[in-house]
Amino acid sequence: MTDIRPPAIVAGEKDTLVAFLRYLREAIIRKVEGLPDEVARTPGVPSGTSPLGLIKHLAGVERVWLEWAFLGRETFPELSMAVSETDTVESCVAAFRAASARADEILSTLDDLDAVSAREDRTLRWILVHTVEEFARHAGHLDILREQIDGRIGR
Repeated sequence: MTDIRPPAIVAGEKDTLVAFLRYLREAIIRKVEGLPDEVARTPGVPSGTSPLGLIKHLAGVERVWLEWAFLGRETFPELSMAVSETDTVESCVAAFRAASARADEILSTLDDLDAVSAREDRTLRWILVHTVEEFARHAGHLDILREQIDGRIGR
């Protein structure tokens, strides 16, 4: 697994936050690449967390904070880490990439980090920082799961 490095960026606050979010997305995807579907579905800890469950959860996180909370869209996204027999690495990564692309599309239209969300009484700044924090935390979980599975380490 080739390491990817945190972004070396000299930019404003929004661009810096978005750059770190994109970096974490790719690090997360790298953690499931090459895993057989059955292995990726299998929980690695007693709580039931699996690599695919984390990817599915993070796709929901992308949707919940920008679409549901910030824009006020009606349907609350699924945030469960439950996986089915039909979930595959390919399908879960594709869904995560689609949610990420939609988030990037929304972010490209927003410039005011002090703008307050339609729900949850949070600023766009808070939402971006929280999303980076949640992605980083779950990337760490994926680091541990992947090392338990096959010893692979790295970003």
